[in-house]
Amino acid sequence: MSNDAERSSGSLSGMTNNEAKEFHSIFMSSFLAFTAIAIVAHVLVWMWRPWIM
Repeated sequence: MSNDAERSSGSLSGMTNNEAKEFHSIFMSSFLAFTAIAIVAHVLVWMWRPWIM
């Protein structure tokens, strides 16, 4: 199967399976890093000024 035929074989994003897996791994690691930073920021602000008494 040629690369063009593989790209047009039903993928809505236009990515190959390997490209989609690579994108997913980068997306997930970025999402987890962002979530970890947000949790740490919330804990630090909570220790500074608790907003729920």
